[in-house]
Amino acid sequence: MLNKIYMVNVKSYLVPLVLYFVFGCGCSEKTSQDTTVKRPEKKVVEEAKTDQAEDPKVNKDAVPVEMVETDATEPTKKGPEKEMGSRPAKTAMPAQSEPISGGIAPLDIKLPKPMFVGTPQNFRVAKLQKPLGKPRPPFLAPAGTKNIAFGKPIASTDDAPIIGEIVMITDGDREAADGSYVELGPFLQHVTIDLGAKHDIYAILFWHFHKQARVYFDVIVQVADDSGFTANVHTIFNSDHDNSTGLGAGEDLHYVETSEGRLVDAKGAQARYVRLYSNGNTNNDLNHYIEVEVYGKLVAAM
Repeated sequence: MLNKIYMVNVKSYLVPLVLYFVFGCGCSEKTSQDTTVKRPEKKVVEEAKTDQAEDPKVNKDAVPVEMVETDATEPTKKGPEKEMGSRPAKTAMPAQSEPISGGIAPLDIKLPKPMFVGTPQNFRVAKLQKPLGKPRPPFLAPAGTKNIAFGKPIASTDDAPIIGEIVMITDGDREAADGSYVELGPFLQHVTIDLGAKHDIYAILFWHFHKQARVYFDVIVQVADDSGFTANVHTIFNSDHDNSTGLGAGEDLHYVETSEGRLVDAKGAQARYVRLYSNGNTNNDLNHYIEVEVYGKLVAAM
């Protein structure tokens, strides 16, 4: 009897104890595991909170970085423009007085102001040169070539001009204003310039009258060694197509007077005297000269 009671008591005691150990320890272990699991989560949460707390500072600092990157990319985008801008400048054309290769340089020509008055006429002239439509290209000559006709003595078949004086033809005034030109009598006339010594002549430039569009007839340019034009005569321009002057038929075209004048290539002819003919114009039978320029160099003494 007592043994039964004892065993019952023992069972009553052991059962709760076993349950305690089984369930209590399990709960503790589970709790411990839960705690172990939750602590890292808590730590992660805390770290996340810490990161979130620091984010505004990071973002604030990141704005300048993004701006710097944006600024840094701008030069990259503008790179081609910068490269284009840094290309070497195009080599400028040499000035008219600046020699170029071979000791050759463009003539230093000073042109007068254009002064056309009125409407240009529709000329009915045979063998008329078409307008170039652009500025005349530079004329190349040996370096040091200059206007050797300036101030030189000049003679004319009309020793009493209707307007002006013969000396005005070599006075350096190329303008078309009144008082700048000489008006000679009608029909065939010529003027002769004495260069004073023999020169290598490379170009002859002359203006008849460029205040109005006109065509002058039988324009002939010759050079020679003597004033009578009997020795070493060279014709370097001739627009007398029918030989009405008796100097031979020419093949050069008629042309309309402009402020650029007429530039004739003398091809280095050696001479002392220069003569120019004309035989009226499309406006009247008179002959006019504003200026004659002869570009050359003195022939070196042998």
